[in-house]
Amino acid sequence: MFNGKLSIWAVFSLGIDSVVHNLEYFSYLLVRFKLKGGIRMNRFSQYVHDLFDWNEEMKQFLESEEVNDNVELWEQLEHFTELIENTSQSLSDHDMLNLQTKAEEIHGQMEDYFSRKQGVGNIWVENKSVAPGGHQLPELPYAYNALEPYISVEIMKLHHDKHHRSYVEGLNKAELNLKKARDNNDFSLIKHWSRELAFHGSGHYLHTIFWKNMIPKGGGSPQGHLKREIDDYFGSFDKFKKQFSEAAKQVEGVGWAILVWSPRARHLEILQSERHMLLTQWDTIPLLVLDVWEHAYYLQYKNNRAGYVDNWWKLVNWNDVEMRFDKASEIKWPAF
Repeated sequence: MFNGKLSIWAVFSLGIDSVVHNLEYFSYLLVRFKLKGGIRMNRFSQYVHDLFDWNEEMKQFLESEEVNDNVELWEQLEHFTELIENTSQSLSDHDMLNLQTKAEEIHGQMEDYFSRKQGVGNIWVENKSVAPGGHQLPELPYAYNALEPYISVEIMKLHHDKHHRSYVEGLNKAELNLKKARDNNDFSLIKHWSRELAFHGSGHYLHTIFWKNMIPKGGGSPQGHLKREIDDYFGSFDKFKKQFSEAAKQVEGVGWAILVWSPRARHLEILQSERHMLLTQWDTIPLLVLDVWEHAYYLQYKNNRAGYVDNWWKLVNWNDVEMRFDKASEIKWPAF
């Protein structure tokens, strides 16, 4: 049973996947404590103590493996130490989100670093690519009832466990049948399975982004680099919000509104997508997505899609969107 700390010996024994798991675990704890609205004094003290110990042991682990060529990673760990040391006994929502964001940033950098290295000392990083037919339904980062009153528990259960699961199963089936076609050199059904691949694959990937794009007690507006990009391209956050809302409300039939980063144009853009993959734009990276299929809102809002869209803004997890943008905006193709 994980107790909130990770010894150096455990790191060597279990491998870097355990390190990544524990980073995810601490991010989860931060979210959970935020949703509870606070932490009792004794529990809070132990939690901060465990965070500090864990961060220090991560430094020792990197030193023992002679990981000296990633200055930014070391700086992040040092900065995280300062954040923990300066944490007060009662955290504001902003402070809690700041800790959560830093944990997620370190998680991403640690995973990227060891994935690039593949081998560090005695540790071998397992290939994380998904085998054909190996996709799984991701767990929600919150409880099914956590987004109420804006999205009901009934909708969330059906949407995640039934609809999203069906896209995962459909994607796996399409991949396995295309592999079978390659193995047998029989492509007579490639048109059918390619369509299934596009529909179910896009459905799975968009929903995976969608869940993390939301958080209880979310809303507000973006900060930092993303805010500047929105202001520069759309004129203001209010103008961006209006265009995105109208794109969502006016999707013909079923589909999505999507804020993307275009590495070729080197700017943001708002797109519509009918179903999951039609009438949209290639060579872009989704940052913020809104599902306007009827299964996303009809049980609660009936035919009032506009009401659903307006309330959805109260759930947006801008920390997640900003993190996606920071990574996506590093990609820049020659502009044409």
